[in-house]
Amino acid sequence: MPKGVLFDLDGTLLDSAPDFIASLDNLLSKHNQPKLDPKIIRSYVSDGSWKLTSLGFNIDISDRKCAALREELLDEYETNLLKYGRAFDGIKEMLLSLDQDNIPYGIVTNKPLRFAKPILMNEAAFKNCKTLVCPEHLDAIKPDPEGILLGCKDLGIQPADCIYIGDHIKDLEAGINAGTNVIACYFGYSIKPSDHNKDILGANHPNELYELIYKI
Repeated sequence: MPKGVLFDLDGTLLDSAPDFIASLDNLLSKHNQPKLDPKIIRSYVSDGSWKLTSLGFNIDISDRKCAALREELLDEYETNLLKYGRAFDGIKEMLLSLDQDNIPYGIVTNKPLRFAKPILMNEAAFKNCKTLVCPEHLDAIKPDPEGILLGCKDLGIQPADCIYIGDHIKDLEAGINAGTNVIACYFGYSIKPSDHNKDILGANHPNELYELIYKI
């Protein structure tokens, strides 16, 4: 049984895709561009705002216009935080089970603090989160292990006694690099069983996470 659990945010605890879909749709409409299939947007949410901007406007990330459009997207997204998205079904119950077992949990995300903190404050499912680690707290983001190591320190545990859970291959790499156990979330936005080593456990639904946590 772990002494603590750290989670990625988007695609792991939070279904933020509806907020991103609405934000990108609004921005594309503003610039008289055609909207994208929501399923396509959803599949790239975990790749971040640069990728979504590049995808939506069909321009390279290195294009000078991409940076300005990305800032517009982030501003639009800020107005839509938790307007359509919320914790995945089953996440609240899983986190309550951890609380009942006195297993502290925290969040280590590549999402900027500007967005992650309001989400943490306004999504009731995350009310007992013990630490929030964002890029602003670090010199290097995932797959670098720095954030997870900081999260473990905040929880007062060693990496070997922690599980890191995420929906992107970078999440698994970061956890492994930090020396934690890892669990993949197939219900998220990007990872599938064929993307990782067969000995890594994965959850098809949040309802499976609690049981998997106790298997490690």
